[in-house]
Amino acid sequence: MNEKFAVIFDMDGVIIDSNPYHQEAWLQFAEKYNVALKEEEVPEKIFGKTNTTALRDVFQREFSPEENFKMGEEKEAIYRELHGKDMEPITGFREFIQMLKDNGIPMAVATNAPVSNVDFIMEKIGLRDYFSVVIDASSVKHGKPDPEIYLKSAERLGVPPEHCIVMEDSVPGAEAGIRAGMKVVTITTSHSKEELNHTDLVIDGYEELTMEKLISLFD
Repeated sequence: MNEKFAVIFDMDGVIIDSNPYHQEAWLQFAEKYNVALKEEEVPEKIFGKTNTTALRDVFQREFSPEENFKMGEEKEAIYRELHGKDMEPITGFREFIQMLKDNGIPMAVATNAPVSNVDFIMEKIGLRDYFSVVIDASSVKHGKPDPEIYLKSAERLGVPPEHCIVMEDSVPGAEAGIRAGMKVVTITTSHSKEELNHTDLVIDGYEELTMEKLISLFD
């Protein structure tokens, strides 16, 4: 591939392995409101979704925009308390994005997470300067699996969607990347290889990725 390509990262489960902490936060949050939520239900009901959708699926009712914001922030405060003490990027992530930077590859973050979490995580791990574009849930009308967030990321990066690689861990996120017409690489932090094998490439860790392997996705 001779033309420039870009890499767009989801955040939770892709940059940091936050899903175990989100799972525990949702279980504590649901218990507080006397809502039945089993640990094994969390991946399907929560991962890869906006808080608005997750709240609806967990509580089995619609909330007003004001309620969605208040309840979502309450749950995220529990998450930040749980994860803030020992947050680190996924093993190999720092080296991977340094490789991309050294090769002049534009990078973005596109996440269903609220801006409060994005700011918290980026400050904790100290990697915001690697990303020329950061888009959170407040910047789009439709969360994943709608492709809006990835299409908007490509537009802001100035790279056509067909020249973008999406890094994802969730089924809804992977679907968003596919629907955006992008190459999709998934990492097995949230789902098994079998659940993700409809994507262009499934990895267990960033050490599996080289520039040659990324370029070969466009062959």
